[in-house]
Amino acid sequence: MLINGSKLIETPVLSLQAGGPVAWTRKAIIDPDNLKILGFIVHGPLIDGKDEHVLDIKSVREFSQYGMVIDSIEEIVSEDDVVKIAKILKLKFDLIGLKVETKKKSKLGKVSGFTCTENDFIIQQLIVQRPALKSFFDSELTIPRSEIVEINDYKVIVKDEEKKIKERLEHEDFIPNFVNPFRKNPDPEPEYAPAQSQSPDEQDS
Repeated sequence: MLINGSKLIETPVLSLQAGGPVAWTRKAIIDPDNLKILGFIVHGPLIDGKDEHVLDIKSVREFSQYGMVIDSIEEIVSEDDVVKIAKILKLKFDLIGLKVETKKKSKLGKVSGFTCTENDFIIQQLIVQRPALKSFFDSELTIPRSEIVEINDYKVIVKDEEKKIKERLEHEDFIPNFVNPFRKNPDPEPEYAPAQSQSPDEQDS
């Protein structure tokens, strides 16, 4: 199942040992080489201090509508305690806000969000906010992972023009869980209509 990336921010981090929330996520830590979420920068009164604190995604036992479940607050560590996460943080990479353009230099907009798979937290789609001149008819563009050619500090480069991207997206086998697949369909007719109750006056007549 796909998760809208916005649902991963300010999400409670629940400790089994404490029996409740011990922190909240503040920002996803994304590896630019493979667009995998490695963990989260977290905050909360029990851990706030001078240094950033992080939650390694490997420590998350389960993600649900209630939050991210971990064993204990000890799973939340200083940013330098996880080598790979520390290296990514030093890059200061931020996917949100990157410009998006095609190989032919056609500007598509800026990354405003993403979706990822629930089981491995790998980003599958980019949500792109359209430029002002193009946003009148279509305010957002969804770009599948397969269209991405390159990511650097300043922009995301994709293969095709927006028309081809839209056509390919329409033929994807999955439907994002935040999209209502029945939105364009009329409400189904009920198989039977429940009998209407009669008023006391009608029963006596």
